[in-house]
Amino acid sequence: MFWWIVAAAAAYFVKGLCGFANTLVFTSILSFTSDNVLITPTEILLSYPTNFIVLFKERKNIKLNVFLPLSALVLLGCIPGIFFLKNANTGIVKVLFGVIIILIGLEMLFRDMREAKSKKKAQASKITLLAIGLVSGILCGIYGIGALLGAYIGRVTKNIYEFKANICAVFFVEGTFRIIVYAFSGIFTLEALKQGLMLIPVMLIFLFIGLWSGKYINEGIAKKIVVIMLILSGAALIVNSRDSLYPLFDSVKGWFVK
Repeated sequence: MFWWIVAAAAAYFVKGLCGFANTLVFTSILSFTSDNVLITPTEILLSYPTNFIVLFKERKNIKLNVFLPLSALVLLGCIPGIFFLKNANTGIVKVLFGVIIILIGLEMLFRDMREAKSKKKAQASKITLLAIGLVSGILCGIYGIGALLGAYIGRVTKNIYEFKANICAVFFVEGTFRIIVYAFSGIFTLEALKQGLMLIPVMLIFLFIGLWSGKYINEGIAKKIVVIMLILSGAALIVNSRDSLYPLFDSVKGWFVK
């Protein structure tokens, strides 16, 4: 139980501060001691109310032109994601997206530097919205990973408050969908429900500590923290899925040996 408390405290402090990355923090800490079959349903039981809390607190900063199309695309992306999950090496997919997320995070970091000099904000294209929304649906709906979504919303929002409002709004819609699917598919178990209920006080305490801390952190620093969390999220994806690469390396090695 100790590591579950540590994971919940760390994950939801980050959630309160940045608005995302709680799933990867939570899963990364627990993946060495627990199975995903228990981690995933427990995490959604904790993250669902946190998204509502942050969304309600920052409701004045919701941008419908960001939130609505992204929500639709994320839900649409869940459909092929379900079939993809059954037929693909998901570990390799996670590694691939981990690399992509790191590259996007680095691009955001350097872009912020350029924008600070030119004092102009870059505009994201509708094609970018479509691609990231669909891919985010695969990642969010199946793995619960929102780093790629965070990378896009970071490009189309003006400040950390708009960022948190819109990303949590999308997560709330996506979370509602996943809870319904999990309930009908039997993924929720009595053990996961008990674990989630026991961790709710920890989640609430550290969520509000994170939200409170955000008031006293300079917005420029807060944006850099978001970018750093993106990069760390990508790295965590790669590290947690590294075992799935070994069979691929063996296959490539076999080609050369022949």
